[in-house]
Amino acid sequence: MENFIIGPMTPWGPFATGFIGLFFAFILYGLIMKYPAGKDSVVKIGDQIHLGAKVFMLTEYKILAPVVLALVLACGFSPLGWYTAVAILVGALSSAIAGFIGMYSATKANVRTASAAESHGQQEALSISFFGGSIMGLCVASMGLVGLGGLYLFFTGAMDDPDKIAKSLEGFGVGASAVALFSRVGGGIYTKSADVGADLVGKIEAGIPEDDPRNPGVIADNVGDNVGDIAGMGSDIFESYCGAMIASMAIAATFGNTDLMFLPLWLAAAGLFCSLLGIFIVRTQVSQSPAVALRFGTFFAPIIFLIFAGLSIYYSPNIELSVFYSVLTGAVGGILIGLITEYYTGGSTEDSPVGKIAKSGETGPATVMITGLSVGMQSVVLPLFVIAAIIGISTHFSGLYGVGIAAVGMLATVGITMAIDAYGPVADNAGGIAEMSGMKSEVREITDSLDELGNTTAAIGKGFAIGAAALAALAIIAAYMLATGLETLSLNDPRVLMGIFIGGTIPFLVSSITMTAVGDAAFEMIEEIRRQFREIPGLLEGKAEPDNAKCVDIATKAALNKMLLPGAIAILSPVAVGFILGPIHLGGMLAGALLGCVLMALMMANAGGAWDNAKKFVEKGNFGGKGTETHSATVVGDTVGDPFKDTSGPSMNILINVMAIVSLVIAPLL
Repeated sequence: MENFIIGPMTPWGPFATGFIGLFFAFILYGLIMKYPAGKDSVVKIGDQIHLGAKVFMLTEYKILAPVVLALVLACGFSPLGWYTAVAILVGALSSAIAGFIGMYSATKANVRTASAAESHGQQEALSISFFGGSIMGLCVASMGLVGLGGLYLFFTGAMDDPDKIAKSLEGFGVGASAVALFSRVGGGIYTKSADVGADLVGKIEAGIPEDDPRNPGVIADNVGDNVGDIAGMGSDIFESYCGAMIASMAIAATFGNTDLMFLPLWLAAAGLFCSLLGIFIVRTQVSQSPAVALRFGTFFAPIIFLIFAGLSIYYSPNIELSVFYSVLTGAVGGILIGLITEYYTGGSTEDSPVGKIAKSGETGPATVMITGLSVGMQSVVLPLFVIAAIIGISTHFSGLYGVGIAAVGMLATVGITMAIDAYGPVADNAGGIAEMSGMKSEVREITDSLDELGNTTAAIGKGFAIGAAALAALAIIAAYMLATGLETLSLNDPRVLMGIFIGGTIPFLVSSITMTAVGDAAFEMIEEIRRQFREIPGLLEGKAEPDNAKCVDIATKAALNKMLLPGAIAILSPVAVGFILGPIHLGGMLAGALLGCVLMALMMANAGGAWDNAKKFVEKGNFGGKGTETHSATVVGDTVGDPFKDTSGPSMNILINVMAIVSLVIAPLL
């Protein structure tokens, strides 16, 4: 009986499954392109957004190429060897390809979503925007399986030692992490510098609506949605997805159990099939409310995945059933973290956390800031308890391997999770295009309803990403300890304490750098938008065209210049501590950085999401509605929350994973 479940999943299985996922991604792209792009003004705006996003990402990859090449050569000429070097290159290429395809398809889906909302209504608009997000989700899952599954095939054919195979595969994580770090940080700086600049001058100073075509910063703002919230988020999840598999395989290799080594790849392949089913189910449910359709897909795919995982592990002769309980713990934990995040960031009543922030706007922006920060801090507590429970339960059933496989369980259905998350920015872009092209108010109402739901799904996605990154990083740290022979990190050892304090400072340093980068770039953006309003005759009256390209150029240069320092800190800090102070100090540093990153990420992401939805809650007509002092106060909160939730907060996920995977790769040299 066991061969019925496991037999078809040969070592070729995950690799082939990845190509099946890519095939369906291209089918979805073809379906999107069959819809009309709309009238000339819509196409023109869409082309500007598409070109801006494409130029930014290609320039970013050109800057990244020498960094990746340096890592490949440094690894190849070191004792780590050329197998690990090849894996670094494959990891970087896989992440870059997934991000670029996701961005490209999203910038084709946004104009078609706006046009569908105008000509066919909400149902068609939801379908197109969801298909646009689904391509990103499928590419993340598929490229992970193609890259990691292909390397596994190659290395198992070239080597017999499971430990050597696992050590070589770790390079894939370094390559994926490098691209993810720069994409997430660079994209975050881009999108929020444009967003903050456009909002402050447009909505607060000039008193014009969001996405008004008179505002020179709106094209850059919409470009930022694609490079930050789609490509950046995709690379973030991709890195955690692959990192969890790599850590599980590295831990299993120390036991010499090849079945446990292969299990993460098989679970990820099964998860991709379940994600495809989930995407199809959402498509069939769009006649219901959008929220019902997306929620159905969110729960359907993990449930089917758990059935597959349970059966395959139960009938596998060399894998204990207790491993399934760890997988189950991770999958359930991921859903719980998402629901907790939804409570803190997606409320629609006056008694919800979001409603309380909105009400505090009646007494000015200061109380909006105070209430939002308190909500963000409070929102850390329950997810941390969930993560702690996942760690305790999974290690009880499967030891250190349990943490890694729990992270795989959480991330296996990343295809549908990322699809629902990436749908939001596509809908947001569609709303911007509808406003800029002068579509009827009814169209904007449709896109606004989709965008509002998208904000909540994006917030849930961020909470999920943080939980997944924490588990993946913890699993990688566990693999690092096994690789260096560290049985414990004792608080009685001053070397561990030194490392903890050093590691604890790094999240704050990187957050400071990224927040400062957004502030500096936003200042330049604000000055440029003010200059155009002042110097271009008739711009505010709608009689002249703004110079959108200048604002796009400012955001691009700022993001590319400011992303290098955080990346250098993430990659070089574990190298410096490991080689100068030693492996025990480095273990302590990873522990301190892990806790600091998770706390900062949750607080910033949830506070930012709550501020954003508090503003939208007021814009619905609550507490006076648009144009009131309350609305202006919540706009200030939203503006501060933007770099919280889309730049500094998400960069924490990548930061800890980069530090952990670099430490794991250099462990044999320490």
